[in-house]
Amino acid sequence: MNKTNSIILVTFGWLFLTVYAMANDEPRPFEEIYSEIGYKTVEAAADDFEQHFQQKLILPLRVPPISFTHHFGRFNDLDGEMNDYFEVKFISDQIPEHHFKIDIRPIKYKIPLKKEDILNTFTLKNGNTSSYMTVSDFNVLAFESNDWQYMLWIDQRVSDKVSPETLVNIANSINYSTEPKK
Repeated sequence: MNKTNSIILVTFGWLFLTVYAMANDEPRPFEEIYSEIGYKTVEAAADDFEQHFQQKLILPLRVPPISFTHHFGRFNDLDGEMNDYFEVKFISDQIPEHHFKIDIRPIKYKIPLKKEDILNTFTLKNGNTSSYMTVSDFNVLAFESNDWQYMLWIDQRVSDKVSPETLVNIANSINYSTEPKK
């Protein structure tokens, strides 16, 4: 076999394998992908977070009125306590813009909000003020409750379905009557 025929056969073989692999390549399930980067059930991650900070965590009872196929939790236990936080992700493997996230950290390590970034403020039913802003491609509602800073993140592509008032309703769904007394 001459050199030209060998190159043609190798090229054809590579092309065939590439097309075959692409046609038969199923995307990996979110459960696999997210567990590899530290996500687990929301309950298990919340338990880890509560154990670490020795304080009860109360999550909102509501989520945005859009569909999600998965929800995961992760306790990010980094060096020291300053950068430790709890994260819940609600995502859809069908509709990428259906992405909602809750970040919670101790108030003493809260993320400072820049006054110029705040687009609006709302008073929550517990009397605390919440701040609404845009960060990257997300609309964010930040507020404090029971020694935690909460940040509710929603993909901006669904802002026609999830308004700032919807995020306020989600924040208000925290059952404040079950909050531990200070």
